[in-house]
Amino acid sequence: MRDLNYQLKQLCQQCREGAYNTQANREHILTLVANELHALGYRGMTARSLKPKHIEALIKDWFAKGIAIGTIKNRMAAIRWWARKVNKQNVVARSNEHYGIPDRRFVTNKSKAKTVTGEQLAKVKDEHVRMSLELQQAFGLRREEAMKFQPSFADQGDHLVLKASWTKGGRERTIPVRTEAQRDVLNRARRLAGLGSLIPSNRNYREQMRIYEGNTCRAGLSKMHGLRHAYAQNRYEELTGWKAPAAGGPVTKDLTTEQRELDREVRLQISRELGHDREAVVSAYLGK
Repeated sequence: MRDLNYQLKQLCQQCREGAYNTQANREHILTLVANELHALGYRGMTARSLKPKHIEALIKDWFAKGIAIGTIKNRMAAIRWWARKVNKQNVVARSNEHYGIPDRRFVTNKSKAKTVTGEQLAKVKDEHVRMSLELQQAFGLRREEAMKFQPSFADQGDHLVLKASWTKGGRERTIPVRTEAQRDVLNRARRLAGLGSLIPSNRNYREQMRIYEGNTCRAGLSKMHGLRHAYAQNRYEELTGWKAPAAGGPVTKDLTTEQRELDREVRLQISRELGHDREAVVSAYLGK
C-alpha cells in the first residue's frame, strides 16, 4: 500500500468523528483522492504533503470528468477534514467559490417523495430490513437511524428520542408520535427487537447494510431517502393545512403575510424533526 493511502486510512481510523456512514464515506473518498493524486503524477506523497497545487489538480480533473457538483463538494469536505487533522488547513481555501465550484441547487419544487406499500414490503424477505423501512416511512428516519434504532430506548410514549450515535452529525433529536399507525409500527418494532436494535445480535452494522441493500434491490426498491421527503411533505400539510410546493401546493411568494410566518415556523419544526438545523436544507424536501 502506498504511503499516502496507508496514512489516510490510519488517520480515519484514529479520528472517528460523526456517524458510521460519515466515517465510512470519508475513508472511501480519501482513498479515492489518494489514488487520483497518484494517477495525476504526484508520487511519494504522505498525509502531510498536501499543497494547493494538489487541490487545484484534483478539481481540474473532476471538472474534466464531469463529476457532479454535489459529489465534488463532498470530496472537498473530506479533503478539508484531512487538512485540519494534519494542521494544514490553510492549504485549502475556505470557500468552494475560490475554485469555481458553484452552489448546489437544492430547491427544484419537484417532489422526490416515495412510499412503500404493503405489497412492496412483502417482497422484502428480511424482517429487520422490512421493519427499518417501515420506520423510515413512519418517522422520516435516515437509513442508518432506522437500522440502529432501539425501540426500548427510543419509544418514550408520545415521542421518540434518537441517540446521537445513531444520527448524522451526532445530533440527538426528538420526533413526535402522533398517529395510531406510528404507534402500531413502534409496537411491532419493540416485539421484533426486544431490548436490542433493528440490527440482529448476530450481525454488525456493515453486514446489516449489505443485507438491507440486497433485500431492497431484489424487491425492486430504490432511492429510499424519498421516504423522508414524503414524511416532510405530509407533516407540512398537517401543520399548515395546505400542500408543500413540491407536492403541488402554493409557492412561498403566493402566500399571505400570515401564511408566510406559519410556513417559516413549520419549516423550522420539520427541519428539527428531520435532524437538520437550517430552514434552507428542508426546502430540498418541501420546495420553496
